[in-house]
Amino acid sequence: MLTPSISSAAEHSSAIMTKKANEAKTHDSNVAAQFGPRAAAYVASPVHAAGEDLAQISGLAQARRPSRALDLGCGGGHVSFQLAAHAGEVVAFDLSDDMLNAVMKEAITRGLANIVPGQGSVEQIPFADGAFDFVASRYSAHHWRNIGAGLAEARRVLAPGGAAVFADSASPKNPLLDTYLQAIELLRDSSHVRDYSAAEWIANLRAAGFAPGQPVMRRVRLEFASWVARMATPEVQVRAIRALQQSMPGDVAEYFALEADGSFTIDAMTIEAS
Repeated sequence: MLTPSISSAAEHSSAIMTKKANEAKTHDSNVAAQFGPRAAAYVASPVHAAGEDLAQISGLAQARRPSRALDLGCGGGHVSFQLAAHAGEVVAFDLSDDMLNAVMKEAITRGLANIVPGQGSVEQIPFADGAFDFVASRYSAHHWRNIGAGLAEARRVLAPGGAAVFADSASPKNPLLDTYLQAIELLRDSSHVRDYSAAEWIANLRAAGFAPGQPVMRRVRLEFASWVARMATPEVQVRAIRALQQSMPGDVAEYFALEADGSFTIDAMTIEAS
């Protein structure tokens, strides 16, 4: 009769514990765990605090003057802060309590008394049908487990005649470019699901009942050191990203404007919908 070695028994025990931990984990809990400890970093992030897409969202809200607006997947709250100047009330909605606490602390500092928090999943927004006349979401949808369900909920809570606007990083159409982008995104942040192309966004919005307008495409440079630091990416994964970058064919490196220090440029998209 064979007796398991101490090392093999330990490995077996470790495997069982890992399996149980993975079974207990959900995508929502992973998102909350990833972003909760980084809440203050996202509130202070210069990349998220400015940009042409944020100005576009603010301009649309200024033109519409909504009575009640929803910032869906508010993250560091930068959309909420912009909407507060133009809306009667803004609900900063996010999965992470820590993120919401950081946003509300900053709102108080800025004197924005018309921002209120809302916690939950985009797949089950806890508000009545037609509760908002303006819905915005920025750099959130690539974390959604089911974008179809999230957009359907956004459509449900949008009042007739209301306006919506979505901004996010975008996938290139080319499958080779897409593969490198998604791999690097996932290595940096395990809560990443997918960057969608403009065509996929239009199809998903139509399926959810929206009438999407023409996407506005932009290029956004990501400074590598701050990009991985903001998410506290483990060093082993940082090295994997750099190794993947260094393996890029010339045309891929050129498309992403890859720099010597790992900084690179991606596509981003903003699309308005009614």
